[in-house]
Amino acid sequence: MCGIFGILSNGDLNFPIEKFLKQLQHRGPDDSGAIYWCGGHGIEATDDSSGGYRVALGHRRLSIIDVSSAGKQPMRSHDANTWIVFNGEVYNYIELAEELETAGVSFRTRTDTEVVLEAIVRWGPEKASKKFVGMFAIATLNTQTGNLTLIRDGFGIKPLFYCKWSNGIAFSSEINALLELPGIDQSLEPDKTWHYLRFGVTDHGETTLLTGVKQVPPGHWMVISGDNYDISAERKQYWSPNSITVRKISYGDAVQKVRDAFLENIRLHLRSDVPIGTALSGGVDSSAIVCAVRYLKPNQEIHTFSYIADDARLSEERWIDAVNSHVGAIPHKVKASADDLIEDIQALMKVQGEPFGSTSIYAQNRVFKEARACGIKVMLDGQGADELLGGYPQYQGARLASLIAQGKFIEAAQFLLSQRKWPDRSTRSVLINGLGHLLPDKFRPIARSFVGRSDNPIWANQKWFDQLRVNRNCPWYHSSDKDYLRSDLKESVQVGLLGLLRYEDRNSMAYSIESRVPFLTTNFAELVLSLPESYLIGEDGTSKRIFRDAMRGIVPDPILYRRDKVGFATPEFEWLKKNTQFLTNSLSKANAVPCLNQQEVNIYYNDVLEGRIPFSFQVWRLLNFINWYMDISQRKHHA
Repeated sequence: MCGIFGILSNGDLNFPIEKFLKQLQHRGPDDSGAIYWCGGHGIEATDDSSGGYRVALGHRRLSIIDVSSAGKQPMRSHDANTWIVFNGEVYNYIELAEELETAGVSFRTRTDTEVVLEAIVRWGPEKASKKFVGMFAIATLNTQTGNLTLIRDGFGIKPLFYCKWSNGIAFSSEINALLELPGIDQSLEPDKTWHYLRFGVTDHGETTLLTGVKQVPPGHWMVISGDNYDISAERKQYWSPNSITVRKISYGDAVQKVRDAFLENIRLHLRSDVPIGTALSGGVDSSAIVCAVRYLKPNQEIHTFSYIADDARLSEERWIDAVNSHVGAIPHKVKASADDLIEDIQALMKVQGEPFGSTSIYAQNRVFKEARACGIKVMLDGQGADELLGGYPQYQGARLASLIAQGKFIEAAQFLLSQRKWPDRSTRSVLINGLGHLLPDKFRPIARSFVGRSDNPIWANQKWFDQLRVNRNCPWYHSSDKDYLRSDLKESVQVGLLGLLRYEDRNSMAYSIESRVPFLTTNFAELVLSLPESYLIGEDGTSKRIFRDAMRGIVPDPILYRRDKVGFATPEFEWLKKNTQFLTNSLSKANAVPCLNQQEVNIYYNDVLEGRIPFSFQVWRLLNFINWYMDISQRKHHA
């Protein structure tokens, strides 16, 4: 896990990139390296920037595999024609190395970086990327052509941003490093602004909240021509969940395949030359990871890290204790008060770099902080399981819509009535959600307004959004077939999941920790998303049905039979009400944000605080956005 940065210029540059790499030091405190390429056919890159250069590649290293100096980056290929900077881990590097050795490639190190580099040289970016099992953001420079290739993993676990600046383009693991360059358009991207403020969705697609900063979409690779370093580039998609089709398989066979695939993922994700810990919330997903580690490694020391909420209604401590006792783990528990959040909120926003959906990620941040204090460098976490396996309550509505659309009205009625047995949902909420899926697009705004979710909220500067021709309708979850649940899951992987992955990446890297997400491999996704919907959500409303059955005998039955879902929940409303100074300071700046109406923002907040409007995450989104925008504005002013 590392930080990468690169500058490409259409003219000579004479400044080193160390100042940009300092912005990424937290991502890789163990080592740093840079090479400079002056252009020209076959001219070698050097580590000296004094003579002027056209391309610079920089790297901050967090040593995980082969922690010796042999893993230093940028790294050059055996044929001396390609340089790489690489952020992430490719867990099946041992198997890929054996395949490449059979083809005549010899290796100088034990790093996955060298395997990734030689795989790209030998097979090309598309074929190599399809073979990689892991998370990765990769940049390679061909010194024969001057071409730069950027590659991002299929889920977007690792970030990879790029931008046009005054004399070329640049790329980075984080946006803040790019904003040090001149000539970047830092105006608000209107559609992305609406998607975040109204729907709480970030990080999807190619655009970001800043017009001039883009990102390589998940599952894509792109080539920037050495003839003219411009932002226009050839982009190709090598993986997408949309290409997955339904398979015919018995439930029993599917259970075994899911079990085998998950255990194989855990086995690969345990490859490390440094200590590993696990995040444990007490839910099915994190518990399955911890118990699978014990199942595969009977004698391994296991450290778990958990957030414990003060509110008994949100606390999962009894479930956490049950899992720790079952596997004989060494537990580490973290608590956070409203005062802690107040003290740390500015730092948390700086760590994230972009607005985020709720303060629940503060709990996650504190877990990584504790892991760092305990000397842990790698953590396993359960991100992605809900999106692949149908874990969130809203997926129940999608399943109901599928049954209705397929004419299975008796099954739909029985399914709807079963929702009363689950504490995290209701018959009414599932019915409304299901009917919403079946509505034609033109009626969706009316329906959202009917349930109090207007596409014309009072806090929005309607004139600003209208002038920029923003489509206010939700652009996701519009199924084109009768498998509404499957469509929702695929959309979640491509849209909703990306924000969670960004939160995880920034929170973990803030403490120089590599966070691994073993549910998120393309092989596992292709398996579970190809299964019949009834395998994912049972006729009685059981979420993650097949995964629960696949974990029998590995995870304790009381965990598998859990009906509630909590996760890293925090008493957000109480925290915000207690932090009146933060609220006041934030709201006073709303008039400087062009897409907001200050007076209406104040009215909205007063209504929420006084109980006239129910609290929702919309409150935090507005506060967070205002503070982020002011920080960006100050950067532009001082540039």
